[in-house]
Amino acid sequence: MRKVAVVVPWQVLSVVLAVLSAALLLLWLLALARQRRQRFDRSAAERVRIDLELSLAEQHGRLAIIRELQDVAVLSLARLITRAEGARYTAQSDPSTAVRAATALVEDGRVTLADLRRVLTIAREGESIATMAPGLQSARNLFGVMRDAGLAVSFSESGDRFPLKPGAELAIYRILQSALANALKHGGAGTEARVSFTWTQDGLQLLIDDDGIRAAAKRDSASATDFAARTAYTIDDDLRALSESISGAGITQMRERAQLFGGIFNAGTVPGVGFSVSAVFPSLRFHNGVHGVDLSR
Repeated sequence: MRKVAVVVPWQVLSVVLAVLSAALLLLWLLALARQRRQRFDRSAAERVRIDLELSLAEQHGRLAIIRELQDVAVLSLARLITRAEGARYTAQSDPSTAVRAATALVEDGRVTLADLRRVLTIAREGESIATMAPGLQSARNLFGVMRDAGLAVSFSESGDRFPLKPGAELAIYRILQSALANALKHGGAGTEARVSFTWTQDGLQLLIDDDGIRAAAKRDSASATDFAARTAYTIDDDLRALSESISGAGITQMRERAQLFGGIFNAGTVPGVGFSVSAVFPSLRFHNGVHGVDLSR
């Protein structure tokens, strides 16, 4: 009598489960690889998008700076022409006065030429300047606008202020405006910004400190313990803040504006407190006219 081999049902089940497990494992590995590839593609696309946005913002800022300096130069040239016409009529009746007027016109002409040279420099190097805006005389109006938006601004000034040419005054105003706008943007309503102008015999130091980190922590904290945790920092945070390199379209524009007039720009985080911006112009009294600009080209 012939024997018939009988396959035990659990053996068939184990084989099926093994095959299904292998198939599921393979599908999972394929899905994981696809997910990683998609995540890499998204991150690469995001980096490209950010780079393009930063580049566009910087280019827009550069074009804006060119427009500002150009407007300043055009206004200076218009005044120059008006004064030249007056000197021409004065020469007929009072030659000595006309000579003094002509000497002043030469100096004003050099300042105007310096502003035009700056426009050419920015255009060639891809640097920036914006539409004509108020100077330091409108700083208090700027403080009022910022206060209305929720930024508490305090201002102090020391030293003897000296006259600034329109181009230099406009650059300093724009640095101040950008720093306060950044304080409000990152710190939010309730942030305090302390602005100080320190005039020396030959220069100016502009300093803007804010407590944006503390202001944000105060808004978002549910208790004093939570607030303390949000504003806590270590010596490593201090060291990192000293060595960090802050970038961005707004920071780049402020740095370029300062450099146009011989200034040194710095910006950085104050751990547990907020942010600090400084622009030091060691020889602004001499550098805000024609000094430092090649007039021979």
